[in-house]
Amino acid sequence: MSYQAANPLADEFELELGGAWTAYWLAFLRVVTGWWFFHAGVTKLIENGLAYGYGPAYLQQMTGTALGPLPVWMGANLGWLIEAMVPLGETLIGLGLMVGALVRLASVFGAFFMALFWVGNAGFGHGVVNGDFMGLLLFVTMIVLATGRYYGLDAIIEKTRFVQRHPRLKYLLG
Repeated sequence: MSYQAANPLADEFELELGGAWTAYWLAFLRVVTGWWFFHAGVTKLIENGLAYGYGPAYLQQMTGTALGPLPVWMGANLGWLIEAMVPLGETLIGLGLMVGALVRLASVFGAFFMALFWVGNAGFGHGVVNGDFMGLLLFVTMIVLATGRYYGLDAIIEKTRFVQRHPRLKYLLG
């Protein structure tokens, strides 16, 4: 597909899904999204360690959301787990994305986080499309397009003998 084919003075521009520009963009998108989550997690770890108390407190205040009483129960009964898993999860998801290792697996967990944030922050004052939803779309894009294969460690990991002997592992990579 050429750009501005009717203009004989325009240079041809090809954009294929498997082309170099697509690979650069997907790698850039993966690294930026990884930095976003890594920074959020590391900041929480530096400030609170594995005792991120805001998570359970936030959940206990979510009485009027679309999730009903579930987040309130989780905040009251699973606070110890949430305090550790939010900063640790964000950090590990971000690190995996930045280096391009286990990107699909990390993106599944990232999509889970963003889906909870999206529904949990369900004020929807600006409609259903908000920053949390856009983050969810970023993670789903990385799952579908296997962005770890573009300038990431997943491209190397997929070629190992271990993964070749266990081809189902390729679904976690990308």
